[in-house]
Amino acid sequence: MDIKTATALRRLRLVSAPEAASFLILLLCSVLSRTTDFNGVPVMGMVHGVLFILYVIFWADAWNRAKWPLKTAALYFVLSVLPTGGFFAERKLKREAEDAVIASRARKEGIVGA
Repeated sequence: MDIKTATALRRLRLVSAPEAASFLILLLCSVLSRTTDFNGVPVMGMVHGVLFILYVIFWADAWNRAKWPLKTAALYFVLSVLPTGGFFAERKLKREAEDAVIASRARKEGIVGA
């Protein structure tokens, strides 16, 4: 895995958890706006919207650089629209990055001929 691919995956991983958290907070604000006088939906809607747009941009870049099959790319996109999906995407991306580092070290040390 080259440095640009690793960077693209890292960016996607770093934005996935905040995007999921903002989605949950937006849902909470929506419930509170209907049950109380508190209305945080305009602010949280904007915050979540920006994070979601960043997620989609970083997702497209990671898909392009990592050469994911359609099934993998679709999984990461579906995880972005589920309320807690970003947390699962972050965990899966972290595991993928760790596996890539292990494979790179193995190739460097001559353990694996790849």
